[in-house]
Amino acid sequence: MRLTLLFLLASVVFPSVSDVQAPVFEFTPVESTMKFDVKASVAIVGKFDKWDATLTFTSPELSTAVLDIKIQAATVDTGSGMKNGKLKSKDFFDVDNNSLITFHSTKVEQTGPDTVVFDGDFTVRGVTKQEKLTFAISGKGTGSGTVKGTMAFDRKDYRMNKGIPLVKIADRVEVSVDLQGKRVSGPPVVFKQ
Repeated sequence: MRLTLLFLLASVVFPSVSDVQAPVFEFTPVESTMKFDVKASVAIVGKFDKWDATLTFTSPELSTAVLDIKIQAATVDTGSGMKNGKLKSKDFFDVDNNSLITFHSTKVEQTGPDTVVFDGDFTVRGVTKQEKLTFAISGKGTGSGTVKGTMAFDRKDYRMNKGIPLVKIADRVEVSVDLQGKRVSGPPVVFKQ
């Protein structure tokens, strides 16, 4: 018992080398947004009011990055109570049975000096498919900046096959992720030049 207590105390006082060497980022939700846009005969543009995003690393290498996004589907806001209600219903997000929309990255690749692509598992309505989230990064190496990303998917792949009365809706949904954040500890992320 005493040995276990000493080990726990030592691990708190002397963090492991991997904890010290990995960048740690925080996103500022007040300055960040999660939006979507669907082409339709009546515009369907909206945002989500409650969500959480984390970007974790095991080393400064970009290839170790893992992006997790969790959106509370019931916080959808299109500016229209009727549209919000329809999107929350079982025909679309089915928020009573599937409260979260999530993205969990499985791979990241630098595709340009300031661009990266995260491949990952995107889940809506309990259906998970592989999707790509492409980001443009500004403020690289400064410790703070903006990560703006886009992803497009076919809503019918996620069993959102219904429509809205009197509104013609496209199948393609475009998602915009705008994350404002800063590195709160650890070294900068290593990008290819």
